[in-house]
Amino acid sequence: MSPEPQVTGPLTLQPVSSKADLERFIRVANTVNRGDPNWVAPLMMERLDALSAKNPFFAHAEVQMWIASRGGRDVGRISAQIDQLAPRDPARPAGHFGLIAAEDDPEVFEALFAEAEAWLKARGMAVAMGPFNLSVNEEIGLLIDGFDTPPMVMMGHDPRYAGMRVEEQGYAKAKDVFAYLAPVRNYEMSDALLNRARRDSSSKVVLRKLDMSRYAEEVARLTEILNDAWKDNWGFTPTTEAETRQLAENMRPVIDPRLVWFAEIDGEPAACLVLLPNLNEAIRDLGGKLLPFGWAKLLWRLKGNRLKTLRLPLMGVRRAHARSMRGRMLPFQLIGAAAKEAAPMGYEQCEFSWILEDNMPMRNICEAWGARIYKTYRIYEKALV
Repeated sequence: MSPEPQVTGPLTLQPVSSKADLERFIRVANTVNRGDPNWVAPLMMERLDALSAKNPFFAHAEVQMWIASRGGRDVGRISAQIDQLAPRDPARPAGHFGLIAAEDDPEVFEALFAEAEAWLKARGMAVAMGPFNLSVNEEIGLLIDGFDTPPMVMMGHDPRYAGMRVEEQGYAKAKDVFAYLAPVRNYEMSDALLNRARRDSSSKVVLRKLDMSRYAEEVARLTEILNDAWKDNWGFTPTTEAETRQLAENMRPVIDPRLVWFAEIDGEPAACLVLLPNLNEAIRDLGGKLLPFGWAKLLWRLKGNRLKTLRLPLMGVRRAHARSMRGRMLPFQLIGAAAKEAAPMGYEQCEFSWILEDNMPMRNICEAWGARIYKTYRIYEKALV
């Protein structure tokens, strides 16, 4: 379908202040991307929860969203947010923008960013950085390479022109993050690496699957490992207890215990890995709606093992083990265990994402598995003067 013809008239910006406004805000992205065959419309019910006070992020962050309209049609959107838990340089405090989607019109981008920047500056922020949708623990970055394939679950997709329009507003690269893609059956190549791990007999490694009978406890343990493993990463923001509970609730319908693994060393949790079925593959033709027949289609596709792709969004090794030979081998052991389960289930490809461009240990793990970079997302920043 071709994009809507541009309309003339004054451009207006409206803050989102009601559920009806929020539904309009969500639909803007569908309108902007409707001509893109690789766009996957998010489920409206999921987005309403994620962008409202139902999301525990709002308990420690201030958020404002705006809709740009012209001639009776919504033509753009943006958010601005200040996360009190995010790392902040007192000399140059940074606030975030996110959820940017707009028609290919310089005036629309200029108006949206001017509004978001003024809001951040009025609250003492010296730098605007993003996009974060809404936090570093959710979707991050603007797609700048890899437009020819649809995004996987909880990853973004943007028009080709968006990066240029953002840069026109004075933004420059702060950091790139990568999505790698690998065949699931590449687990067979890990035998030599696993033999190296077995040479260290000073501690005993036990790999085990997620125990669904202790689901809440298992998710809490997973979050504890990840908060410890990632705490020195660029932009790290800890996941709160409330966010952990919501994570558990949101993930439960799509979690397969065969694809979630823990590694224990001497009986203590040392590392974890989560593979998620690519829900976007299941919802791509639903247009963001589950009614009247979407639920049946979705459940059939998820339960019938019709999906062919996975995403690895979460993996970490506790810092106490990260520098030992045994600890460095844990990611390979976890990936191998999960992949050996996934291949007979019909999964063919797995995305490792997102990976910071300067996270060489993780990049080396991806490349050792034969993964290749197939998407690049950029985080931008700008000084507010």
